[in-house]
Amino acid sequence: MRIVDLLKKKSIMPGAKLSTKADAIDLMIRLHDEAGNLADKEEYRKGILAREEEGTTAVGEGIAIPHAKSAAVKQAGLVAITVPEGIDYQAPDGKPSTILFMIAAPEDGDLHLEVLSRLMTLLMDMELREELLKAQTPEAFLEAIDRKEKERYPEEAEAAGEKQESEKDGKKEGYRILAVTACPTGIAHTYMAAEALEKKAREMGYSLKAETNGSGGAKNVLTPEEIEAADGIIIAADKNVEMVRFDGKRVYKTNVSAGINKPEELIKKIIDKEAPVFHYEGAKTTNADSVGKEGIGHQIYKHLMNGVSYMLPFVIGGGIMIALAFLIDTIAGAPRNSDFGTYTAAAAFFKSIGNVAFNFMMPVLAGYIARSIADRPGLAVGFVGGSIATLGCTFANVTGDASAVSGFLGALIAGFVGGFIVLLLKKVFSFLPDSLESMLPVLILPLLGITLMGAFMCFINPAVGAINTAITNGLNSMGSASQILLGCLLGGMMAIDMGGPFNKAAYVFGTAAIASGGFNIMASVMIGGMVPPIAIALATTFFKNKFTAEERKAGVVNYIMGLCFITEGAIPFAASDPLRVIPSCVVGSAVAGGISMAMGCGLRAPHGGIFVFPVVENVGGYLLALVVGAVVGMVLLAILKKNKTER
Repeated sequence: MRIVDLLKKKSIMPGAKLSTKADAIDLMIRLHDEAGNLADKEEYRKGILAREEEGTTAVGEGIAIPHAKSAAVKQAGLVAITVPEGIDYQAPDGKPSTILFMIAAPEDGDLHLEVLSRLMTLLMDMELREELLKAQTPEAFLEAIDRKEKERYPEEAEAAGEKQESEKDGKKEGYRILAVTACPTGIAHTYMAAEALEKKAREMGYSLKAETNGSGGAKNVLTPEEIEAADGIIIAADKNVEMVRFDGKRVYKTNVSAGINKPEELIKKIIDKEAPVFHYEGAKTTNADSVGKEGIGHQIYKHLMNGVSYMLPFVIGGGIMIALAFLIDTIAGAPRNSDFGTYTAAAAFFKSIGNVAFNFMMPVLAGYIARSIADRPGLAVGFVGGSIATLGCTFANVTGDASAVSGFLGALIAGFVGGFIVLLLKKVFSFLPDSLESMLPVLILPLLGITLMGAFMCFINPAVGAINTAITNGLNSMGSASQILLGCLLGGMMAIDMGGPFNKAAYVFGTAAIASGGFNIMASVMIGGMVPPIAIALATTFFKNKFTAEERKAGVVNYIMGLCFITEGAIPFAASDPLRVIPSCVVGSAVAGGISMAMGCGLRAPHGGIFVFPVVENVGGYLLALVVGAVVGMVLLAILKKNKTER
């Protein structure tokens, strides 16, 4: 969705004369109402004010983007005002806000996140901000936005019917290179890899289109015509993507981090025809052997992350609901006994529904690991294995034994073993004639696969359950010094690769610990992930001479990303100067994780950043850990980084 599709001339007011934040909110709501975007103006106002109570929507550098996702929105829309004198919108950098946009989004979908992301990308351009402030008319304001959008997203201009010039030197029209970027657990890596590839391709004089396959689904999807015309496709993904469409094309497959850090190298693989031709085989949606070289370690990581990506919505949704139940009972003054969390009717509702969602964690994890390995036939086998892991079924007690519950470790094993059981069965029954092959996925594989999986899990559950219990008891019996060291380790791991394997390993460990009551572990993990972007943002604010003008502009956005627990905001800075940025962030995150553990902070919600701070045990100590960790990271960056000379 383009900004100019949502922003109309009558919804823009340049040069507004305002003195307070409340005046600005009133004016922008009125513009939305006059544009016909609202079904209920007052209800929408409640949504805007509720969002502001959570934290200011001013992002600094003179920009504020209040927004609300509400049933009171009749149609998605955007309004904009400029206030040359500026108003105090409680911006993080303390500067007055002069350019303000307000997003009205309906309840269904995540349109507000897309628009917010695009606005921040465009408004990082200082020249555009200056042009918007100088605009005297809505037409001039809209024209500046439109021109910058076309420049930044040329493929959308082409889709709208605006011809692009043919490439020079006999290169064919259209996209010479295509790419698919995919990150299993969120948005950041997916879009950063796409951005890096598109930007580098423009610098090299090639046309490239990137399909983003993030947690919100595929965007900017490659069309059959584009695939047919392209020289080749780059797959920069840490999870499986649909591959059958690339049959017969040159395809180079790698991880999403390479898309961010090595875009030129990947593009050359296609241009120099070094990528192998991909051949689709049967029901396998990804044929790793014929698409570049994947190590065993990366294949295991990819399958694991595929399971994790499907597991997280259940963990996050259910975990936050359970946390809300404890918060409600805390506010109600409920006694801290066995009924805590279900003492009041409201708390019981949230905890019961949250438990239902949370209990899907193990089956979904195992099911989608198995599906990643063996495609759709592996799904049922993995689900059953994950469920058996949570029940603790054994040959001695097939209905379940509490001492044999293998939990997260058992579900991991079930996912991988389930996938390979199905692959083995496919090979065993490969002799079937075509007339009977249709029975394989609907009868033979599910029946034999589930039977073998059940027997396998009943066999291993007692041993894995004992290991699982020993790990839990070991964590619970740790002394204070050992707990602090564990907090430092987990916090530091979150900053080593900022969304990569170390980061994901620490995060998965934290979410698994919630199931066994390790709330202090999850607290250390999240605070460690919040520190790197905030430390960098602070450094760009207070030590400007250490960063380029472009880095300083990007640094402001990192305040938001850090507070929202999006560690990946630090990646561009780490990629440009890894030897100084990564150690600084690791130390800052380790300090924060250790302080969190030392202060006895606990977190029952597995995500949410500052928005779940109300459910943190010892929130004061948690804020202290965040501030100290971020400041330590900032100071180290200031010491280690060299001054930048502007040209």
